Amino acid sequence: MKIISVNVSPPILQIYGEHELVTGIGKTPVPSARLHWRNFEGDGQADLIHHGSPDQAVCVYAYNHYSYWEGRLGQRLLPGAFGENLTIQGALESQVCIGDIFQIGEAQVQVTQPRQPCAKIGKKFGESKLPEWMIAYRASGFYLRVLQEGLVTSGAEFELVQPHPLGISIAMVDDLIYERSTDRALIEQLARLPEFSAAGRERFTKKL
Repeated sequence: MKIISVNVSPPILQIYGEHELVTGIGKTPVPSARLHWRNFEGDGQADLIHHGSPDQAVCVYAYNHYSYWEGRLGQRLLPGAFGENLTIQGALESQVCIGDIFQIGEAQVQVTQPRQPCAKIGKKFGESKLPEWMIAYRASGFYLRVLQEGLVTSGAEFELVQPHPLGISIAMVDDLIYERSTDRALIEQLARLPEFSAAGRERFTKKL
């Protein structure tokens, strides 16, 4: 797996059609950025209720999905289009698992939870149904927590250094969140899995 692009943006006013939003979703590719415990240097979030926790320090989206969305949306898409910090070739939701540890340049990170596409990404593209399409296409992306700070460069490897022994993929968690699966044993595992995000554990504890 390879980092196609590192993307950052502070929260700024964006105008999408008739909508004015203060948001950090308009990420811009940069050659490199230093990753700190809560985010990349130069990056930030406007909605700190739903974003910006240490369990959501880095948002990842697979470059593999881009060709599909270019066809569906009818436009050329540049890395960072979906508001992700890292656009990565090969980081598919069906293969990446909760608790997997990756080396990215000088930094080390761990997979924490799926991304849940929100209305802002629909407003960005002028398509209110885009979050629903992302969920249906099973292409939500995912979040990372930072285990070791450091410089991350576009073109570096997204190297799996320690796969989690349970092998619970992002896609499997998404299926539970959107009720495509009702696997109670898996819900119980996730509710007490320390590598899973705190918000995810709380959600699945309530689900039980």
